[in-house]
Amino acid sequence: MVGSVGVGAEFEVFTGGEMNGKIESLPEDLVPTVVDGNGIVEEKKIREIVLGRNVHTMSHAITEPDADDEVTGEREAYMASVLARYRRSLMERTKHHLGYPYNLDFDYGALAQLQHFSINNLGDPFIESNYGVHSRQFEVGVLDWFARLWEIENNEYWGYITNCGTEGNLHGILVGREVFPDGILYASRDSHYSVFKAARMYRMECIKVDTLISGEIDCADFKAKLLLNKDKPAIINVNIGTTVKGAVDDLDLVIETLKETGFTEDGFYIHCDGALFGLMMPFVKRAPKVSFKKPIGSVSVSGHKFVGCPMPCGVQITRLDHINALSRNVEYLASRDATIMGSRNGHAPIFLWYTLNRKGYRGFQKEVQKCLRNAHYLKDRLRAEGIGAMLNELSSTVVFERPQDEEFVRRWQLACQGNIAHVVVMPNVTIEKLDDFLNELIQKRSIWFKEGNVQPSCIAADIGKENCACPQHK
Repeated sequence: MVGSVGVGAEFEVFTGGEMNGKIESLPEDLVPTVVDGNGIVEEKKIREIVLGRNVHTMSHAITEPDADDEVTGEREAYMASVLARYRRSLMERTKHHLGYPYNLDFDYGALAQLQHFSINNLGDPFIESNYGVHSRQFEVGVLDWFARLWEIENNEYWGYITNCGTEGNLHGILVGREVFPDGILYASRDSHYSVFKAARMYRMECIKVDTLISGEIDCADFKAKLLLNKDKPAIINVNIGTTVKGAVDDLDLVIETLKETGFTEDGFYIHCDGALFGLMMPFVKRAPKVSFKKPIGSVSVSGHKFVGCPMPCGVQITRLDHINALSRNVEYLASRDATIMGSRNGHAPIFLWYTLNRKGYRGFQKEVQKCLRNAHYLKDRLRAEGIGAMLNELSSTVVFERPQDEEFVRRWQLACQGNIAHVVVMPNVTIEKLDDFLNELIQKRSIWFKEGNVQPSCIAADIGKENCACPQHK
């Protein structure tokens, strides 16, 4: 069986028989990554992902209460103990959380009083439905704040609080498709998987555009592909921070490329996926602006990432004149349907409103500066220890060599792709936490590379020769 690990590396997995007269079989979770005439030089443990198979490693069973449970209280005591153990587990996992872009530094104790209410913002945020237990007044306040951030007047935008960042992308691309039913979706290869999911869901033609080594969209390749399809409108996903490398696509260059290839503003639609960095970039000096003063159609960000909302949510804003192509009146709701989901979490807007009021622009600016400083600290420490690492400008995502030990990867909850891993430095990631991670990584590397038989992987194809620290590029 032939497959690959990392970029362009082929391997054969032998489940039995001989390989070079040396190996009779391999454990299922071991895959050779480098093979020479003498056999296996390096093995890397990987976790198998099998589609269509549900693996129940652990679950908390639900059982029927005993007849005398109300008297004995045993069930309440049992459930309390389960929740207490779960809380301890969450505390431990939070302590070693580095690979995913969630701000875990928050305190919403003041909002506990609202957990007794079923708050549902079904329908259009700007049209009150017959369901009265909602938080639209908070939702619209949050939307107005983001409208100011992205420079669009209140009477010119429409938006809503989504259930996650993916929903923001699904909605933004759907609006683009409704504006241009025969449009082609263009997205860089480093775009979030939800962008390609949207293309499949909406049966859209989707063209993947190459990226630069940084992960930013390659506008030369973009131009070439536009020229092949000048007869159809263009729907473009622009990344304000890619998932793995934290690269920011050059919005101005994308617009310039469209115009150079003959696309006028009534022939393209741009959705900006700003899941994480969409809220960080406005507070970075000299960073390019994401603004509705430019010919963009929509912007989305996640609320559970940099903002630090404890439940997944997001913000999606588009132009009011675009939404008419999508919305429908719903008599049952006494409102208008223009969102992806019907029922929407009414608690999320309150959490977002609370944080935006507490921190404000100055608070976010301080947190952004702290994240960027700490990200540079991590990158410099990694390079000083001879570990290949890259940090894009405007980013707090530090990309480096994938650790050899999957147990270490799981312990620190690192996000990996091929031969690289990354740490996303968020406001809750302190220098002390980074030092703990670095000290453990350095100690582990002294074991992995102790005998010299195994060498650090070459990641020049992922982060550039100048950032790679393998024996060839040191």
